[in-house]
Amino acid sequence: MGGLNIYDASDPLHPKLINKWECADRGIHRYTFDGRYAYLSPCMEGYRQNIMLILDLNDPMKPEEVGRWWFPGQWEAGGEEPTWPESNSIVPRCHHPIRMGDRLYVSYWHGGWVILDISDMSKPKYVSGMDWSPPFAYPAHTCLPIPFDVEGRKLMLVTDEDALPKWDDAPGSLLWLVDITEETNPVPFSTWRVKGLDGGPVKMHATCHQPAEDVKGAEIPVAYFEHGLRMIDISDPHRIEEVAYYLPDPHPNGNRVQSNDCCWDDRGLIYVIDRIGGMSILERT
Repeated sequence: MGGLNIYDASDPLHPKLINKWECADRGIHRYTFDGRYAYLSPCMEGYRQNIMLILDLNDPMKPEEVGRWWFPGQWEAGGEEPTWPESNSIVPRCHHPIRMGDRLYVSYWHGGWVILDISDMSKPKYVSGMDWSPPFAYPAHTCLPIPFDVEGRKLMLVTDEDALPKWDDAPGSLLWLVDITEETNPVPFSTWRVKGLDGGPVKMHATCHQPAEDVKGAEIPVAYFEHGLRMIDISDPHRIEEVAYYLPDPHPNGNRVQSNDCCWDDRGLIYVIDRIGGMSILERT
């Protein structure tokens, strides 16, 4: 069975597995955690691919499902038929949710992304959503709400993942800013990609992937596959700028850089893992 392993980490050198919450065989793709609730993307029996599920870990020995939401057409056991083109073999699936206040910002892969109202966690409600593939080829990886206003507007940063494009010879994935001041009418208004890319086809895992999800200010680190870590500044949201970058050496087992994920701590140290192997620890200078 797939699932979520729960550890007692009171002794960080010797974490101890104490429980496992189980789901269907394909498991969980990603999750976020606020100290009590885990916001998951599990595969559940009776559903096509991953859905969104909220798990209460107040008692880690007895995790309790609080609520779930799925893309219309995913609940196969409930008689739902696919709401996406039958010719499309790529099923919309939950990638992972991020909470801010009483909202979940949920990337839904080739279903685009959605904003959910979780003021009643037992009944998540659809607020709005958007899918820009097509005309763009790549699936939504991360929906990151910005926890402060920028130029008087509420913004969300969205990264598409350079993986499984809907057609061959696509020109690489993008980073987006979306105006969600009026959340029922989201407006994508700005994009960014590494300078020097010519817009031609790229091989998979070459361009955009994942931002650091702990926003500390207008500068945001982004893992950009074979272009390493890129530090972008959104203080002028209509003109996103790169203010620093770091390109590690390829892992000895690979022939190109594959910067996959990044995060940072309260000291400002940035941790970047490579998809093939290894980790870089960086300091912004």
